[in-house]
Order: sequence, then C-alpha cells, then structure tokens
Amino acid sequence: MLSTIVQKLSSGRKVVLLHGNADPDALGSAYALYRAFPDTTVVALGGLDRLAKVMAINLEFDVMGSVDLDAFDVVVAVDSSSMEQVGIDLHGRDIVAIDHHAPCGDWDGALFYCDESRRSCAEIVFEILKRAGTEVDRRLGLALAVGMLTDSGHFRFANSALMRTFSEVMEVSGINMDEVMDLTDLEPDVSERISQLKGAQRMRFDRLGDHIVAISLGSAHESSVCKAMLNIGADVAFVGSQRDERFRISARARQDVVRKGLHLGKLLDEVGGETSNNGGGHAGAAGLTGVGDVEAVLNICMSKSMAFFRYLRNSQS
Repeated sequence: MLSTIVQKLSSGRKVVLLHGNADPDALGSAYALYRAFPDTTVVALGGLDRLAKVMAINLEFDVMGSVDLDAFDVVVAVDSSSMEQVGIDLHGRDIVAIDHHAPCGDWDGALFYCDESRRSCAEIVFEILKRAGTEVDRRLGLALAVGMLTDSGHFRFANSALMRTFSEVMEVSGINMDEVMDLTDLEPDVSERISQLKGAQRMRFDRLGDHIVAISLGSAHESSVCKAMLNIGADVAFVGSQRDERFRISARARQDVVRKGLHLGKLLDEVGGETSNNGGGHAGAAGLTGVGDVEAVLNICMSKSMAFFRYLRNSQS
C-alpha cells in the first residue's frame, strides 16, 4: 500500500489538507510530503495551533489558508479521520488519506492507509519517505521528530515502534534531542491560561466509585483545558465550544482508564453517528465537530463515559 501511495504522489499536482487547528504532527507530516514530492501545496483551512505556527516559522514554511480543489489532480488528507476535520467536501475527488486514528468510513473508496498502532502520523510518513528514497535532512528530521514527540505526549504514551522510528529519524537527519525540545517547550500564553481557569470555573463532573468524568464549556484551547482538568482530578474530560450553530469538542482520558478499555475515539465516533456529526481519534485523545447544541452533546459524552464505568464495575463484581 505505501509503495502505491508513493507512486500516486510522484506525479500530478497535489494539495495536502490539514485538520482544523492543525497540530505539529499534522504539520510535520504535510511538510515532509511537501519536501518529498514535487508540485505539492499544503493547506490548513482551519488554521494551525500555537505550536504548529511556531514550527512553521522555524521551518520557513508557508501554509495556505484557502484552496481551489479544481487546481489539483490529487487531494491528500493527513492525520484526519474524516472530511469534516479537513473542513471541505471531497466527494468525487482523487483522494489519498494517511492516518493513525480509528477509521470512521469517510475514506472508504480512497487510497487509504491507516495504522492505529502508530502513535503519530509522522511515523507513517517517514516510512513513505523511505519507500520514495527521500533524503531526510536536518529540517525534515526536525519536522517529523516534533510530530512524533508531541503526539506521544512527549513520549509518555510512546510504544517501542515510535521510539525506534524516532531514533532512526535522529540518526539519518543528524538532529539532537535538544533541538527537538527547543521547538516544543513553549510556556502557555495568557489566553491559554485564562481558558484553563474559565474551564475549571464552568466544569461539571460526575463520579462512580473512584472514577470521575468532567465536562466544561469554553471558547478556545479546548485540548489544553482538557489536560488541565485531568491534572486537577478528572479521569475523563470533555471540553466543548460553540460558534453559532457549529461546535467543537475535545476529549482526554488518563492512560490507566484507557488500559481498562475506554476508547475515546470510538466513543466520539459513536456520539457523532447518533448526532449526525463527525467524531474520532485515539483511545486517550479524541475530538468531535459538527452542528448542534454543544451542551447537549457534552451530556451525551458524559452519559456514555459513565456507562463504561458502570459496565467496568459490574464486570469486576
């Protein structure tokens, strides 16, 4: 499959689409494809997150904010499990999709490669670069390494495959660990800190035994607020924001809960199906976007999480 993707990307005009508020893994993967294959443009219709913006500046890499799909022969979606995440309808297009999240069915019929065992999309893209015979220089190595580091929670959620790949990237590109850390070690700015405080202020939670599920409303930095809620005691956290009729939800879970069987990507995919929206992601980190009342959807997320903990309790009794 990867060789087929290499052959597909080796000709024609290509546009690589990133998910909304694209993170360093998405940006690093796209940058690598941009460097490896000719006539490639990278577009983030939903913008970049703060760290990805800093990364783009350091890479001296311009990411476009709009796209005319008719100007391209092939559309490439990286690190995105659905069309909703990339922010544009791709039906009828020649699509290549490269991902590591639980599939939701949007890429059925496309040239689609997904490996859920990978902690980052950058790992898969590195394999594509090796198949293509692309030389990984220092800048390209940094882009891939930052994607791997950040998507594994600075190695907290890494597996042996990621560590081997990360080491190989460092070796072939000649980069050092301090260079990677310098690109990722950013203090939260004041707006992010305010979002965390507001998220805690608006938080509601429910408890079953030793397990706590928390939900909150915000207006920005949803994933950061989720992490803050885990830090102050939640086992599972959902944070949503509403913009007119549209909403966005980020979800995070502690790894000990994930090891017990909770999979947030599958949970949010199920909620998305029930509400005619799109959700998905990893076991411990996932997202949901769509149209509707965010508070109602947050309540559904809490209800399903509590149902998981009730099932867990009953199965152990």
